[in-house]
Amino acid sequence: MQTIGSGKSRAFSFGILAAVAGVVLTLAACGGGSSSPGGGSTTTPSNALKGGTAYVSEGTQATVNWIFPFASLQDFSTTNFQGFMNLMYRPLYWFGKGATPDLNPSLSLADNPTYSNGGRTVTLTMKPYKWSNGETVTAQDVVFWMNMLKVEKLNWAGYAAGTIPDDVASITTSGNKITFKLNTNVNSNWYTYNELSQLTPMPMAWDVTAAGQKPQLCGTASYQDVTVTETTGKNAAVTPVSAAAQSCAAVYTYLTNQAKSLSTYATNPLWQVVDGPWRLSQFATSGRLTMVPNPKYSGPVKPRLAKFVELPFTADSAEFNALAAGQLDVGTLPGSDITANATANGTCGITPGANNPRLASKYNLAVGDTWQANYFPLNFNSTGNGGQAGKIISQLYFRQAFQMLVNQPALIQHVDKGYGVPTYGPVPICPTNSFASAEESLGNPYPYNPAKAKALLQSHGWTVKPNGTDTCSDAAKCGVPAGTPLTLNLQYVGGSPTEDQLMQAQKSSWASAGINVNLTTGTFDTVLSGAVPCSGSGCGWEAANWGGGWIFAPDYYPSGEDLFQTGASSNSGSYSDPKMDSLIKASTQGNASLSAYSVYGAKQLPVVWQPIGLGATEINKKLMGVTPLNALTAITPETWYFVK
Repeated sequence: MQTIGSGKSRAFSFGILAAVAGVVLTLAACGGGSSSPGGGSTTTPSNALKGGTAYVSEGTQATVNWIFPFASLQDFSTTNFQGFMNLMYRPLYWFGKGATPDLNPSLSLADNPTYSNGGRTVTLTMKPYKWSNGETVTAQDVVFWMNMLKVEKLNWAGYAAGTIPDDVASITTSGNKITFKLNTNVNSNWYTYNELSQLTPMPMAWDVTAAGQKPQLCGTASYQDVTVTETTGKNAAVTPVSAAAQSCAAVYTYLTNQAKSLSTYATNPLWQVVDGPWRLSQFATSGRLTMVPNPKYSGPVKPRLAKFVELPFTADSAEFNALAAGQLDVGTLPGSDITANATANGTCGITPGANNPRLASKYNLAVGDTWQANYFPLNFNSTGNGGQAGKIISQLYFRQAFQMLVNQPALIQHVDKGYGVPTYGPVPICPTNSFASAEESLGNPYPYNPAKAKALLQSHGWTVKPNGTDTCSDAAKCGVPAGTPLTLNLQYVGGSPTEDQLMQAQKSSWASAGINVNLTTGTFDTVLSGAVPCSGSGCGWEAANWGGGWIFAPDYYPSGEDLFQTGASSNSGSYSDPKMDSLIKASTQGNASLSAYSVYGAKQLPVVWQPIGLGATEINKKLMGVTPLNALTAITPETWYFVK
């Protein structure tokens, strides 16, 4: 999964994370032409122009800041992956067909996997793709990724204990075939959508610890030759033992250090070896970047544009001014500049309202569902509030009262101006799908109810002081010492009037029951990097809202092992519940549906569920081939083209 950027799967579990709706990277947009497997045009009309430059918004406060696909949680965003790295370094499997999050075989680097031996043997065949340096994208390039994952899994945001690579007993290659032998039974749909989806083949040019080296052991060794020792628990660690494992640790350190040097992204030869349709030609530390076509791209859809440019914005007003001046071809209409509300067509369908009069002559307005659960995490281990914050958050009754004060329908209508859908639990109800439980699809288990929220707090020993600060008067019922104030520090991404309005509205609602939420703002990167799993005296953050929860990518099957399994790397708030772990395992290693997990997550509130602000995307009327909107917030500028 991933966080979403400025609208973030913490929107890349890449989900992900990238993430944040409303400020999310809603770049895939509107245009003409027939639909291709990737969502763009497969035909070239007579009025199509060759070349041209498309200018695209990165979203408010959501700048690109990481280039190495092996990313830890603070860099695991849709901005970095779907809007940047995936354009150059293709994941093993590509997801997104039209407006759905489905597997897209035509754009994948390998044929669909086959499962045998009761699901314990997985075999796949690589397609004949090439790296831009002329080398073939091989099965060993996949092993290179797996070797590094075996050693550095605790630094990979998509890792959850018991999942890949823990469930891999051995890997063998034969020509262009690669075979995984697993040590446990798996749900084949889950394994394809959530495990194999996380693999990104890496070129041997990256198997170095210094410029100009020949490939080291990490890339060339077999998976079995990479041996490690592990400790689990609070001080979990992986120690490389074999020479190959030690090589992987050294290569990882070198590549991550290179990735920290943003100013060299466009000039470092490492990052110029690509297998995707684009390569980086310019990059500024501000986030502005330019990409040009990779002439050796082996995929079925070749770029038509001469180049495209991504532009960063520090505030919604700056992005709107750029749209009004015609300086963007694809961008997000800030919520404060939406002049006509969208209308709902059932639970998921949304029809955009009339466009802003200042933009209507230049742009088409588009909206689409995202494969997303919007939430913000609470830190169950927080030492804030005099050491009591984590203890308060751990009380289910508190989370229930807190959630009852989130008025999702009103926020969608008045803050998102109709451009939104609710989130009631961990499995998306939009786009319409078979994963969400019937119960979750039918309604919110904690609908807005201030009176019930106050009564719940009172019954658990709190003296409620509306628009003041509640205090605990009965320690046995509160779960914290008497006299403890009911306060919470929450940092969110600033720069967006819509996000400010949303957070102020929620602050006021919580205050009505005496829950005193202290709001502060930070950049997207600051909020995201601060909201990470922690424990001990330095674990002081209490709540954080990066603006969009989680896009289910590259964990496209929304089973929750990355987000809510005990100890998972992307489990920001360190939520832990044995029953939740059991339900997740039943749907990943067994064939249980997601229904029980979906209902349990909706009722147990491991996070605070929020509506998904879908945003309104503006597209230059002369830019074609970018519809339908990608549910995973991915952009595919290779399908875009201008017309006369």
